[in-house]
Amino acid sequence: MPQHIAIIMDGNRRWAKKRFLPAALGHAAGAKRVRDIVSSCAAQGIAHLSLFAFSTENWKRPEEEVSSLMSLFMTYLQKEVDSMNENGVRLKVVGDKSRFSPALQELIVRAETMTAANQAITLTVCANYGGRWDMIQAAQAWQSAHPGQSLQDLTEEALAQHLSTSYAPEVDLLIRTGGESRISNFMLWQAAYAELFYTDDLWPDFTPKRLTKAIDWFQHRDRRFGSSAPI
Repeated sequence: MPQHIAIIMDGNRRWAKKRFLPAALGHAAGAKRVRDIVSSCAAQGIAHLSLFAFSTENWKRPEEEVSSLMSLFMTYLQKEVDSMNENGVRLKVVGDKSRFSPALQELIVRAETMTAANQAITLTVCANYGGRWDMIQAAQAWQSAHPGQSLQDLTEEALAQHLSTSYAPEVDLLIRTGGESRISNFMLWQAAYAELFYTDDLWPDFTPKRLTKAIDWFQHRDRRFGSSAPI
């Protein structure tokens, strides 16, 4: 079984458009789907699930859509944190949170603190996140921790300790819904050896049954990690 699954949740707006609905309702439908996928991962013994909720590039979207996404994020944190806590879900939110409103930042801290001791599964929500940002902030954090050392002393192992997801293993399976075949600046370091599963399913249509199909596909992959023999 993969120990770390990462998902690019793509297709909310197209799901809404197909139903002649506003984009906000597509995002709301996608948020509802998260609970099913988290529960399915936990039931199958997957330790880490990371979801790409909002990228550093998403600020370029219309102001109304960005505002509705921020409101949805706040609502999700308010409504779901008790359920997550009851079901043993540990929540982590990674990304540049400084751009969020003080109220949203406070909700994030509250949710992370409340669920910090849970062990059933770690759910990482990547918000205002980008893989390039992550590597840059990790390098800066390393330099701050070692002010007297040159960048020539920086190793892969040392940098990995300062990534925003340093508490999690590298990604085993990366899933992208919505029919696109790119990773869009998501976990560039962490997914270096991930198996990439692309599906035409729009995110609100990505059911636990579809997740099981992706996991089954992963289990039949011949993972070599650069060597000549499978591992």
